[in-house]
Amino acid sequence: MQDQLNLTGQILIAMPGIGDSRFEHSVILICAHGDDGAMGLMINRHAGQVTLGALCDQLSIDVPRKMAERAVHSGGPVERERGFVLHSSEYKGSVSTLPISDELSMTATLDILEDIAEGRGPARSMMMLGYCGWAPGQLEAELGENGWLIGDPTQELIFDRENAQKWGMSMTAQGINPLLLSPAAGRA
Repeated sequence: MQDQLNLTGQILIAMPGIGDSRFEHSVILICAHGDDGAMGLMINRHAGQVTLGALCDQLSIDVPRKMAERAVHSGGPVERERGFVLHSSEYKGSVSTLPISDELSMTATLDILEDIAEGRGPARSMMMLGYCGWAPGQLEAELGENGWLIGDPTQELIFDRENAQKWGMSMTAQGINPLLLSPAAGRA
C-alpha cells in the first residue's frame, strides 16, 4: 500500500449530511487500513442497554460488581454479536492483540475479559460489539465525497468523555465549530 492513504490509528468524524443514518454524528477509530479495505470501531455509541456484567454472565466470566455496570459500546453495524476490546497499549496479555497506535490496541479474544475481571487487564478499556468495515477503495471514495473528516484520537477522547461529547469535541479539535457546518455535502 505504498503511496496510498493509510488511516490506521486515526479517527473518522462523520460530516453532517453523510447520508447514512447509522453513522450520523459518529466518531470511528480506524484499527486497520490496507489494500483489503478498512476496519474501525465506533467510539461514541452504546449497544443499547447491554452492560459488561450481562455480557460476561453469558460467557460465564465473573465480573466485580463495580465493573458490571460498565456500558458496552456498539463498534458498528457489521457482525454485531462479535466482541472487541479497545484498550490502552500497555496490555500485552494476548497474542491476538492488534496494535493500532503507540497508545491504543484492540483484542478480540475472551482472555482479555477474564484479565479485566481479575484486575490484570489494561489500565483503560472499552468493550464493543460489532465493527465498521469498508471494502477496498470504499473508504477512500467516502472521503472523496466529503463524508468524513480525519483527526487524531486521544485516550481522553476515547475513554474519558461521554458519548454525547465525542463528536463535538472531535470537530472542535480540528478547529471546526460544528454549529457552522451545513448538512449538505459537495465540492466547490
